Amino acid sequence: METEEGVRLRKPAPIKTKRAEEEEGRRDGGEAGVDIRNCNKEMMNVEEEPLSPAARLFHEPNFNLHIVAIMGCKTRIYPEVLKANLPHTLLRHPRFSSLLVVDEKNGGKMKWVRTEVDLDKHIIIPDLDPNMESPDQFVEDYIYNLSKTTIDKSKPLWDLHILNLKSSAAEGTGIFRVHHSLGDGTSLMSLLLACTRQISNPEALPTIPVKKKKDDDKRVFNRGFWWCIFGAWWVLKLFWNTFVDVFMFMLTALCLEDTKTPLKGPPGSEFNPRRFVYQTVSLDDMKLIKNVMNLTINDVALGVTQAGLSRYLNRRYGDNENKDSGAEKKNNLPEKIRLRSTLLINIRPAAGIQALADMMEKNTDAKWGNWIGYVLLPFTISLRDDPLDYIREAKATIDRKKRSLEAIYTFSIAELVLKLFGIKRASALSHRIISHTTMCFSNLVGPLEEIGFYGHPMAFLAPSSYGQPHALVINFQSYINKMTIVLSVDEETIPDPHRLCDDIVQSLNLIKEAVVARGLLVK
Repeated sequence: METEEGVRLRKPAPIKTKRAEEEEGRRDGGEAGVDIRNCNKEMMNVEEEPLSPAARLFHEPNFNLHIVAIMGCKTRIYPEVLKANLPHTLLRHPRFSSLLVVDEKNGGKMKWVRTEVDLDKHIIIPDLDPNMESPDQFVEDYIYNLSKTTIDKSKPLWDLHILNLKSSAAEGTGIFRVHHSLGDGTSLMSLLLACTRQISNPEALPTIPVKKKKDDDKRVFNRGFWWCIFGAWWVLKLFWNTFVDVFMFMLTALCLEDTKTPLKGPPGSEFNPRRFVYQTVSLDDMKLIKNVMNLTINDVALGVTQAGLSRYLNRRYGDNENKDSGAEKKNNLPEKIRLRSTLLINIRPAAGIQALADMMEKNTDAKWGNWIGYVLLPFTISLRDDPLDYIREAKATIDRKKRSLEAIYTFSIAELVLKLFGIKRASALSHRIISHTTMCFSNLVGPLEEIGFYGHPMAFLAPSSYGQPHALVINFQSYINKMTIVLSVDEETIPDPHRLCDDIVQSLNLIKEAVVARGLLVK
């Protein structure tokens, strides 16, 4: 049997790391093999580690966040292959082989304690009907029901659900769920990618695009007198932007709340289950816009999202106020809508895929942990005659945020509140800030080439989360020449998430068409 891409459905060969080869050699030599449940015994003597402040925050009842990575594979997923490889890779990371323990004798402090890992408790394989009517709807409903639950604290805080079901986008779907206290989203995605290899070169790790540094500033700084002028202006702008951003952060923590739109969830949204929907678009289309307008992919993603949200809200307000067929074409938006996204930024430098791969295979050190700062990102909600205006506004917003130390200062403020008033006040502060904004937005860079998760070729990767006080989370995830747009929504607030996702995709198409129609393409 073959998929549409011509990939034969055969059992993948396990990834042979050096450590796996050594263990295999010992078994061949007559020594006892490695029991999966005992694979971490050599590390059991590592000292217990207390939870970081941010990790403790993610265990508060109103801030119990879980990260979900939906992995579509071009072949059937073989559980025995995963079980053969996980002990030599992912389980070598301390967080994935540790229990969360509450020390009641020490004031209820929480700490990580190494434990033996029983993979049968972490890899969940439900019984499926191969003749079900709608596999795509089943996968969507399965993840929705999964978001009603939390991970059992009697085991390390992660699990992997395998749905060997042929859907429109994959032959098999893996749902990797991790509690946010194990690490920030970027680091966890890097760790997941460190468990993959290139299909064309099974020994090579994925290649991630690296942002090229521009030389414009160097040329300005090398001009003597102008160095002083430019430097003074840059520092002044950095100081002013940081002051304004920190002021707005404090004002948001006290009273400044976003406009109550059909996208803003009511109090208690964090306890509602989430509907996860996603669509894959051409990354080349986004690159075309990026290159023509001298932007970044992040600028394009934000601009497309602003256009899609404006389109969706205009329809929702039109449905409420105008019942005629032309309501969608009218401007039904209220004036001066305040709509912001809360970005949780890890200010600790990312370790990178190679460093995490070395850590799992060679027991080297790698930077890890939640050092979370907040960035409040405003979205412009309006109807524009020129679709490219959404992109220009997005670029202006992002450029300004790049010239601010908002994340560092908000991290320091949160740390100060935690030290002075304790975890309950710090949790209340974080919850108040996030609930006063409307949504969460992120854009993650993925591999440049096709990769395999322990030999299973991946068709797409769709990360998101649930448990936050937002009714809407939007994630962009690139992979080869594709971009997957992922929405996590509270259906009590947004009853038509597929329509919203369609609006974002349609906005990308309209912006691309505007670029092409004006002959802006570089010849």
